[in-house]
Amino acid sequence: MSLTVPPVTPSGHQTFTVAIYARAYEVQEMADLDWLAAQFDLMTRHLKVDKIYLETHRDTVMPDEATIKGACRFFADRGIKTAGGITYTVNERNRFQTYCYRLPDDRKKVREIAEYTARFFDEMILDDFFFTNCKCPECIEAKGDRSWTNYRLALMTKAAEDLVIKPARAVNPNVKVVIKYPNWYEHFHGLGFNLETQPAMFDGLYTGTETRDPVLSNQHLQPYHGYLITRYFENLKPGANGGGWVDTGGMRFVDRYAEQLWITLFAKAPEVTLFDFRQLEWALKPEHRAPWQDLSDRQGIGVDFDAMIAPALQEDGTWGEDATVALAAHHAFAQVEPVLRELGEPVGIPSYRPHHATGEDFLQAYLGMLGLPIDLQPNFPEGPGTILLTEAAKRDAQVASKIQQHLLAGNNVVVTSGLYRALQGRAPGSGTRIEDIVEMEVTGQKALVGDYLMGWRERAKGDADAQILVPHIRYLTNDSWELVSGLTETTGHPILLDASYAGAHLYVLTIPDNFNDLYKLPQEVLGRIRSVLAQDLPVRLDAPAQVMLFLYDNNTFVVESFLDDPVEVGLVLRGETPSLRDVTTGETLSGEGLMDWLGKPSGEVSFSAIIGPHAFRVFRFDGDS
Repeated sequence: MSLTVPPVTPSGHQTFTVAIYARAYEVQEMADLDWLAAQFDLMTRHLKVDKIYLETHRDTVMPDEATIKGACRFFADRGIKTAGGITYTVNERNRFQTYCYRLPDDRKKVREIAEYTARFFDEMILDDFFFTNCKCPECIEAKGDRSWTNYRLALMTKAAEDLVIKPARAVNPNVKVVIKYPNWYEHFHGLGFNLETQPAMFDGLYTGTETRDPVLSNQHLQPYHGYLITRYFENLKPGANGGGWVDTGGMRFVDRYAEQLWITLFAKAPEVTLFDFRQLEWALKPEHRAPWQDLSDRQGIGVDFDAMIAPALQEDGTWGEDATVALAAHHAFAQVEPVLRELGEPVGIPSYRPHHATGEDFLQAYLGMLGLPIDLQPNFPEGPGTILLTEAAKRDAQVASKIQQHLLAGNNVVVTSGLYRALQGRAPGSGTRIEDIVEMEVTGQKALVGDYLMGWRERAKGDADAQILVPHIRYLTNDSWELVSGLTETTGHPILLDASYAGAHLYVLTIPDNFNDLYKLPQEVLGRIRSVLAQDLPVRLDAPAQVMLFLYDNNTFVVESFLDDPVEVGLVLRGETPSLRDVTTGETLSGEGLMDWLGKPSGEVSFSAIIGPHAFRVFRFDGDS
């Protein structure tokens, strides 16, 4: 049954803070304090707010000094912290047109905006757009023979120091300058966001965790992306990732909005910023109620639309004016607040992404949607345990040597077919060759598979429409061994290969041409993949795709489903006698010991749990797992 969660009252949240970002357009209107009081009262009738970012510039709109000071006093009188915000756009509606950081007049304007903001605030944040997409004649000439990426990385590193940070500190030596990075980290370097140099320059980072609708939005970001990117930015500058930033984009159902907030907080973001001031007063509509809300027995915690809207109902049953997005945010926070107090620090499978890398873009988010907790890192993982390397790791010229050293230390490595393809045939001058570890070839051939073989005679078949296109890998029998093979009648195509090396294992995971096809893999195949990638974790899932696992260092974990129907999930724990209970209900689950392929105890125990549609459950395990 669903957990009844008491509402979070305006006395505040214990595990995170809530901020609102107000664009320059709305800050301008705050000159009318009566208007401001009415708007703010409406959005905070239920929602507790700790902080507000007041933007001083967007699209050349700059609120005047009297308005900014008046707004600061208004919020200070209500115990709300204020900080400044800057969006360096000339015309956001024109393909996010930014300033040119080469032209003298534009450079002067950028500097003046930073100085102006630092006059009023001891903290200022740069929203999303501190990049350049300019290709004016002056930029073309200055670029010369360099790539656009190399030109822009150098340009924006200097611009950060010379046009924003130094001028702001000259005006206000106490100012904390924070850069908020958007959600498209795989492509940052192409427009000058420099994750190699900028994190050390700025006082703090902030994370764009808005994933919106994964289908009906141009970016097609997977829900797990919001968690993954928060942890990645924390690894870029440990202790300095200030929070996650969510907007209402793609909110066909209010559940999608709540899910973005939950995932941000599951990643242990210390603050959530709600973008933006105007959106929070938008009215909820009956069509925001998802079809799965009609289920009478919802296992786990999810949006309860009727309970959410109840505070806004009037005596005649109609919705009051406070049936807003702010009310939805309040409800989402109320659902997750009791859970967060139980969770430790996130842990996961280390995955390496060198700075300015490309290749199999955003693949880790898709793997996260398979129930694999991923810890994305900017440096090659040095510690013990299994690591995951995707094609992005090819940017490191010494990555094959690092793989070899990790294996020689007795640790396993999983590489994707994309990375092996990129490394195969590299000249010996680059150090160790990937072929020095295992000889195989990711060929140019393709195969359409939907039937799978795992070991001896163990088969799994996808649905009739679940065939996927995969690259064919040529390997040497008995030098490598197929753990999973895709079948096309009498031929096989490796999906998961195992090659021994110095007592450890190099696994090669075949990635389909269309990453979404990973969701079509049968549950049995996903189980075999998880047993390899998550072999060093205390918990792994046995579930279909689009059920996620968030794992923490204090024996707790969260399982969240993004499926539209209830799903039975296997929770496989290491150890002979672990116990497992639902943190929110207190229910103790019964487990069953698993056997290995020889019929002997495997040292694992499987528990079964039902997860409702777009809901999550929280578990704690004990014992020797």
